[in-house]
Amino acid sequence: MADQVAVLAGGCFWCTEAVFGDVVGVKSVESGYTGGNLINPTYKQVCNGDTGHAEAIRITFDPDQISYSDLLDIFFATHDPTQLNRQGNDIGTQYRSAIFPQDEQQERQARAGIERANADHGGRIVTTIEPRGEWYPAENYHQDYWASEGQRNPYCLATIPPKLQKLRKSFQARVKAPVSPEV
Repeated sequence: MADQVAVLAGGCFWCTEAVFGDVVGVKSVESGYTGGNLINPTYKQVCNGDTGHAEAIRITFDPDQISYSDLLDIFFATHDPTQLNRQGNDIGTQYRSAIFPQDEQQERQARAGIERANADHGGRIVTTIEPRGEWYPAENYHQDYWASEGQRNPYCLATIPPKLQKLRKSFQARVKAPVSPEV
């Protein structure tokens, strides 16, 4: 089967990129912006919160190795889908929890994923399903941020390791790398 694409927004793209980069069947993860009204937005413009874009990731995956539904389950488990326009200290619509289905089948699966997550979170999910929009890759220095710069960034050190621990604990069979003691 041909590779597929999933576009998800779960707060800071550095954090979601780090999680999905470790998932079996994920071929690539690109940080970027979608869901807004400005052509070719910059990080600074998106951070100002007035472009309508979300910090998001575009995942290219092999559906023979991992399903879109499994990606959604990981997504819901590794960020807080009950926070409206917020993830931790990151506040604003650019940090919203959102799914951008690429077709009708993904939209159906997104609705089912929200139902599963609502069952786990007492019906408090605020994740939106938004229309597929134009994708704008983030600036180069945002790509593979955890691997390149993030392990020296205090924000990332406080935020990403707990997400990776949750991934490795809850989805052991889906993790690419062996579990390391420091994360």
